[in-house]
Amino acid sequence: MLDKVRNIGIMAHVDAGKTTTTERILYYSGTKHKVGDVDDGDTTTDFDPLERQKGITINSAAVSIDWADRKNEPIAINIIDTPGHVDFTAEVERSLRVLDGAVGVFCAKGGVEVQSETVWRQASKYKVPRLAYVNKLDRMGANFWGCVEQMKTKLRANPVVVTIPAGQDSALEGIIDLIEMKLITRDLNDKTHRKFFTTDVPEKYLEEAKKRRVQMLDGVSAASDEITELILEEKEVPIPMIRAALRKGTLENIFTPVHCGSSKMFHGVQHLLDLVVDCLPSPLDRPPVDGLHPKTKEALKRKPDAAEPMSALAFKTVAEVNGDLVYIRVYSGEMKPGETYTNTTNGRKERIARFYRMMGDKRVALEKANPGDIVAAMGLSETYTGNTLCDPDQPIALEAIQFPKPVVSQALSFSKTLDSGKVGEALNRLVRDDPTLKTHTDEETKDTIISGMGELHLEISIEKLKRAVGVPQEDTKLITLGKPRVAYRQCLARQVDFEYKFQKQTGGRGKFAVISVKYSPLTPEQIEEKVKEIEELGDPKVKPDPNSVYFKNSITQGAIDKQYIPSVEEGLREGAKKGYKYPFPFVDLEFDLHFGKMHDVDSSQDAFYLCALEAFREAQERGGIELREPIMKVVVVSPKDYQGQISGNISSKRGVIEETSEDGGIAQVVAKVPLANLFGYTNDLRSATKGQASFSMEFSHYAAVPVELADIPKPDKK
Repeated sequence: MLDKVRNIGIMAHVDAGKTTTTERILYYSGTKHKVGDVDDGDTTTDFDPLERQKGITINSAAVSIDWADRKNEPIAINIIDTPGHVDFTAEVERSLRVLDGAVGVFCAKGGVEVQSETVWRQASKYKVPRLAYVNKLDRMGANFWGCVEQMKTKLRANPVVVTIPAGQDSALEGIIDLIEMKLITRDLNDKTHRKFFTTDVPEKYLEEAKKRRVQMLDGVSAASDEITELILEEKEVPIPMIRAALRKGTLENIFTPVHCGSSKMFHGVQHLLDLVVDCLPSPLDRPPVDGLHPKTKEALKRKPDAAEPMSALAFKTVAEVNGDLVYIRVYSGEMKPGETYTNTTNGRKERIARFYRMMGDKRVALEKANPGDIVAAMGLSETYTGNTLCDPDQPIALEAIQFPKPVVSQALSFSKTLDSGKVGEALNRLVRDDPTLKTHTDEETKDTIISGMGELHLEISIEKLKRAVGVPQEDTKLITLGKPRVAYRQCLARQVDFEYKFQKQTGGRGKFAVISVKYSPLTPEQIEEKVKEIEELGDPKVKPDPNSVYFKNSITQGAIDKQYIPSVEEGLREGAKKGYKYPFPFVDLEFDLHFGKMHDVDSSQDAFYLCALEAFREAQERGGIELREPIMKVVVVSPKDYQGQISGNISSKRGVIEETSEDGGIAQVVAKVPLANLFGYTNDLRSATKGQASFSMEFSHYAAVPVELADIPKPDKK
């Protein structure tokens, strides 16, 4: 019954109402008898004590509900409530990778905010069909049509509005369904919030509703020639035909249906679930999943069919006292407890002891998992985020999940009274469970450096570390974070081309290698061109380099043996991982090997590897170094009276203001600011605006920075 399953994610900017919407969905589906509230800290999906303390979603949580379609047949909906804060973007990334559809929630007052744009782009990357739900229509300053307009301009979406508000902010009466042309209002005397009235559209809203219905039919007709003909002939369009076209257009990403409501006030939630069933895909509606044979690298596909060989992707690991809980999406075949499967990522055999359907932090044991199911398994000892589990006789490796690189680093120090082994173990588990968290030991300072997506991300990670080690949360001295450090990058300042000779004579065979390499910094246009070339190749084994470092072999007539060329590439790439003057990785660089010499006896792969390493060091001397710093896109929202202070503050932080806008007394400033100047910006903003402004930031790009302005630790005098 795969067509009766929906796997959806609820995604949005922080504070748009995702968790509240999920709570109302659980309540209306009968899964939960008492409705929870974020402010009271008793919601199902925000069950982590840290989430309740901060009032935000940190971890994506899965819940499952039963609903019914138009024919009153049962539909199983698996929902993942994702975080809205930009620091936890990995949670959204991994959820969207395994979901079939998504609901983008927007605040009717805030409109399309920064993180909404980020999650929308992530959904577009995975071609996930989605609905838009404009929430909080009861809020002062709610502007439904302003929000729809922003979807076109900021998200480049094609919205088709299927419900409109009857009144807004304090005058909100209910919602008008444009498909059936009915007004849906709540029975205000019903304490359970379950009773609703469906009536004809009143006279005061009729003209607007008719006009908007014409616009809706026009939008829907993009997915149906029959509707286009009926409109041209000025005939009535049957409701089932509208619903069929809505589904087709959503699945093919032609347009996005837009629904409205107020989750907190119980308006529009049931209608949203009906739309999820009507418009969003079942696992059968999604294309078969692509993969490679782990040994032969032959391209394979797996259909969502119980008769196919089992294949599944682990997309999240949570360390627990009794062992790891691994969240898995089953793509094909049936998964059963007690069976042994192959992890093609590391080649190990894994036995699943048991698995559950998750309800926040509660769980229901299952006998088997079918294609399209999202379950949490116990008993896996070496399966982590991005690993593939499959039938041992018919192996397949599914594409792993790509995560953004960390942008903030801080030194982590802990008291000598703590067991360092226990701290190290807990830290390793944290890093394993969160792919955007990285740690390493600085070779020069011997500090433990922890890197993440932002200050909040690192702060939350330390709270989790304290909990794992058993340090009280209020203790601020046993485990501490040092001053934030920026993850800089570097590139050569100019192109250089020279021949380098490497010769060493020891007692036995010597080492001899000569290479001529052109070292060229790449412009954004050149990088784009290279990415396009790789995509046109269509080879699943060749991927664009994450740091845009490329190697080109231009050697002709066998000046050096073919077997030495990979060693040259390996040596150059090794050198690019960390410069000798500054300890940062190189980016945006091309190595063009165009000539070389070898010796019949003294040349070896090792000689060419060492030659390349030293040649690149020489290239850094000759070409000079250009440091690159991460630039963040910052969006500040505040009352318009403070716009001047905010703009001045941004300019003092080497920021460039890109646009300012004002709507209903609320000003929005969009700027690009170097990350090094944004540490502690929360406090600056609070004091400048008496706590009335908020800001969000996301990584934009790397840009050149003069060495004297870079926040680089000075070498120790010793």
